[in-house]
Amino acid sequence: MCGIVGYTGKRKAAGVLLHGLSMLEYRGYDSAGLAVLGEDGQIRMEKATGKLYHLDKKTEHGERLPGRSGIGHTRWATHGEPNEKNAHPHVSGEWKQGAGNFTDSDVIGVHNGIIENQTELREKLLRHGYTFYSDTDTEVAVKLVDYYLKKYQIGPIDAINRMMVRVRGSYALVLMFRDRPGEIYAARKDSPMIIGVADGETFLASDVPAILDYTRTVYYIDNYQAARILPGEVHFFDLNGDEISLSPVTISWEPKAAEKNGYEHFMMKEICEQPDALRNTLTHYLKDGELDFSQAGLDSGLLGGIRSVCIAACGSAWHAGVAARYAIEELAELPVRVELASEFRYRKLLLSPKDLLIVISQSGETADTLEALRIAKRKGIPTLAIVNVQGSGIAREADHVLYTLAGPEIAVATTKAFSCQLLLMYALAVQLAYVRNKIEKERYLYYVHELRHLPDKAADCISAKEKVQRLAAKLAGANDVFFIGRGADYAVSLEGSLKLKEISYIHSEAYAAGELKHGTISLIEKGTPVIGILTQSSVSEKTLSNMFECKARGASLLAVVSGEALSDGGAALKEEDDASEWRWIRVPEADELFAGLLAVIPLQLLGYYTSVSRGLDVDKPRNLAKSVTVE
Repeated sequence: MCGIVGYTGKRKAAGVLLHGLSMLEYRGYDSAGLAVLGEDGQIRMEKATGKLYHLDKKTEHGERLPGRSGIGHTRWATHGEPNEKNAHPHVSGEWKQGAGNFTDSDVIGVHNGIIENQTELREKLLRHGYTFYSDTDTEVAVKLVDYYLKKYQIGPIDAINRMMVRVRGSYALVLMFRDRPGEIYAARKDSPMIIGVADGETFLASDVPAILDYTRTVYYIDNYQAARILPGEVHFFDLNGDEISLSPVTISWEPKAAEKNGYEHFMMKEICEQPDALRNTLTHYLKDGELDFSQAGLDSGLLGGIRSVCIAACGSAWHAGVAARYAIEELAELPVRVELASEFRYRKLLLSPKDLLIVISQSGETADTLEALRIAKRKGIPTLAIVNVQGSGIAREADHVLYTLAGPEIAVATTKAFSCQLLLMYALAVQLAYVRNKIEKERYLYYVHELRHLPDKAADCISAKEKVQRLAAKLAGANDVFFIGRGADYAVSLEGSLKLKEISYIHSEAYAAGELKHGTISLIEKGTPVIGILTQSSVSEKTLSNMFECKARGASLLAVVSGEALSDGGAALKEEDDASEWRWIRVPEADELFAGLLAVIPLQLLGYYTSVSRGLDVDKPRNLAKSVTVE
């Protein structure tokens, strides 16, 4: 959620920090701030509410903050409303709005996460003479470090370690100390943080794109670890204060992968990147024409001994799990539960070591999903993670990891990462079926063949975007939209509805088509758009009947159709094609188990073009963040 950057080296820090924050705008924020420690020992700081360009203007593109080490932050409000006093950085002393950009505080810091016992700690610090100017938990953490520093006359690492023992919650905390120019200190628990090293320079950020232009050699600091960052070097410490060694990771993404490359929005760029992302992901797990997950430790012994599968995820990743459930149950004949990770952690876990928990997360840092993983591991349940970020928290802690090779995804609304998650889940369903002797070799090779052709068919879906654009223009004025489908089509409806609502701000809901008459159809009135997903031949006729029931009550209809899913009903569909209240989109024919991956693409485009038609910020919708790293 919040964006953090840090830099120490040979450049002017403020420029590097502003660039890094601009690369993290997709995470969502309501204010921003910088602090730079100059060679003169002065800490200069500026904050601004709203978009980052306000801070850029206020600092004169960083020129008003001289110095070669500093920290920056884009804030997503949790404790306290979005304003300058609550914006980061925060200081151990006093801060007064409009009092200039100097601070004589000994400690200054930025923070991503939530300190759950901040009220208790605030009261403790008040008793020891501290005062507070903000409503944030971050100010509490900064002043707690200052308290330990002075009470025990210890160094920064020891003070930070005492803070970590005392606080409850999640944090990526980055600090500067006025008497230590050129140095930055950091600590982490559950909130993401990476540290990148180059020749004579060191960078810190909450996500890779912030530092990708400067280095691809990074370290992933783990829970309850601290770091001392110097120009061109970094030292790591455990909770006892002992120095430890961490291995660097090389990021494979090219810097241009995090740029728009001529597209108006990242979301459209990422929709159009789906064929390559799908192809790269599948090719990574193919060997001699067959699926091979051995590099993830998923051998036939493990896969063949599974009694059931449980999938835990949030948001679009949960929709990928819902869609995959139909393929796994159909092919592998395994019972599958799909749980919201945000609910999973508060329920009694009825799983055993003979079951497999699959967690899905684009960032690999989703807080609820990470906690679901940890609960399963504590109970000895095998875990498999499907993530897009190498070295992320979920990737490090899961027993087995399958990476989607989608590259960096900047737009808040996921597109290519979702498709790659779904593709990997389809591939896993095929492999499970084969090793469990539920399908013969010939059928297995047929399914692999179908998977290999999905990237090209995805490209065909994208090539028809002009038709979707015309339809979206008619949808832009809607107040309410309903998506319906049955079986796997219902899962696609869930994702289509989410795409529309999160970036166009139109109220949208997805329903299993058969549930319409159990109350929802009372909301249908003249002109209400109803979007049906029709890719499953065994149930599409029934869904079509539900759509015509809506039409009889004044609804405006749109269908996404795959292949010959409608059979005889296709004639009725074509007859209605010329009517003003009816529109339809056909996607390439594919095996019905995998057709959902293609059907979702025009729905992604529909959400995108509807948002554009309404003049909204497609990549950074209001109130949303790319990665939900707190509960």
